Amino acid sequence: MSVDTVVFDLGQVLVRWDPYGPFVGRMDVGSVEAFFADVDFPSFNHHQDAGRPWAQAKAEVRARFPQHEAALDVYVDHFADALPGPVPGSERLVRDLVAAGVRTLGLTNWSSETFHLAEPAAPAIGLLEDVLVSGSVGLAKPDERIFRLLVDRFDLDPASTVFTDDSAPNVAAAAGIGLQGVLFTTADDLRAWLLAHGVLLPRT
Repeated sequence: MSVDTVVFDLGQVLVRWDPYGPFVGRMDVGSVEAFFADVDFPSFNHHQDAGRPWAQAKAEVRARFPQHEAALDVYVDHFADALPGPVPGSERLVRDLVAAGVRTLGLTNWSSETFHLAEPAAPAIGLLEDVLVSGSVGLAKPDERIFRLLVDRFDLDPASTVFTDDSAPNVAAAAGIGLQGVLFTTADDLRAWLLAHGVLLPRT
């Protein structure tokens, strides 16, 4: 199948994400681990990705886990430290795709209130044509509705569109609506996949 568009997930694909980063030098690891465990951080974070305001999240933490309210404040106030920099090789791949005439887009699970911090940490994000941010639309991967919204918003042909993500369930959901889903491991591996599928890119 031909490829005319590549849609990138952002976290761990274009920009690294380390949720412990905001706490370094500010809280001990044991307290951070207790915070993550008590609030069920993966689920908690998914609610943020799906559009829950941070003020609402704070109110819920204050009501259920008042001992962790300060930890949440540290995480939000220092969220930039959760983004330690770009994923190696990804910016070069985006540049090469743009130079080859391939559309490049982003589809990310991210709070709309912290998304402005993404591009400074990974300038490749600014090279994309556009990014669909889950927190802005109230839907989050792997909900198939966000993939259908992606296709409609950017007038994509699913059969010629590659979606790459480091999450297997997200890749499976994309494939479920007809996109070419590719599990992201490294930028070099993705480049090799694209080359094997006819995209004219320089080899590393």
